[in-house]
Amino acid sequence: MQTLITLPYAPDALAPAISAETISFHHGKHLATYVNNLNKAVAGTPMENMSLEELIVKSAAEGLTPVFNNAGQVLNHNMYFLQFSPKAKTAPEGVLKKAIDEAFGSFEEFKAAFAAAGASIFGSGWVWLQADAEGKLSIGKYSGADNPVAHGLRPLMTFDVWEHAYYLDWQNRRPDYLAALWQITDWSVIEKR
Repeated sequence: MQTLITLPYAPDALAPAISAETISFHHGKHLATYVNNLNKAVAGTPMENMSLEELIVKSAAEGLTPVFNNAGQVLNHNMYFLQFSPKAKTAPEGVLKKAIDEAFGSFEEFKAAFAAAGASIFGSGWVWLQADAEGKLSIGKYSGADNPVAHGLRPLMTFDVWEHAYYLDWQNRRPDYLAALWQITDWSVIEKR
């Protein structure tokens, strides 16, 4: 069974990038609903005690759409919310910085490509920094609840581009929302993934 994550910051701590009102709806209502729906979908089945990653892989392979959608959204949102901090280390260092420089040219070029990918997703979805089995980095664009785990990749960081993630604060200005997230994205968390 899954539980709703406890945020490591106060609801208003990420403002102005993400307001307390958005946190209340996005974490307190949207994510809570995904957790509850996932738990109902797997209750009393062998999947009940699986990890989110196991649930995503199994449900993707077996076409279990309700389980996949809810497990994917729980994992996606957990990684999204837990990568932020009001006192974020706003750039990577060490091995991850080197890998980003090799894959994208520089951290600034990565940020531009990542934001452009997020802005270009039609409708709702997620943009990810992901790694393959050899550690090679790439940017992934996924719709709905899809994510790198379902494709055999390791998720490192993500920006949520579903409208509920930004509409209260940024209305239809998705690129402005994406730009604001860099100020609260904590690379000390991402480096541990």
